[in-house]
Amino acid sequence: MRYINANEILPKELVEKLQDYVQGEYIYIPAIKNQHKNWGEQSGFRKEIDKRNRDIIKGYTSGNSIQELAETYHLSVYAIRKIIYKYR
Repeated sequence: MRYINANEILPKELVEKLQDYVQGEYIYIPAIKNQHKNWGEQSGFRKEIDKRNRDIIKGYTSGNSIQELAETYHLSVYAIRKIIYKYR
């Protein structure tokens, strides 16, 4: 999550009204329930992780050992096992 200066996106009148309640603090404005994005969806990182996990599965089914995959992807053996068992 990144912070945005209210002056950059909100009308001056709304910023002034918000200042009646809070000044110089961070506030969180939650997403509308049906518009909420999952972790990594907005940044694209979720897609990167999914691709990496598919590559790990492909490597495992091609005969690479869990230890080899752990070294290649700089993950623990435990993490590789979790990925393999989750996507099998």
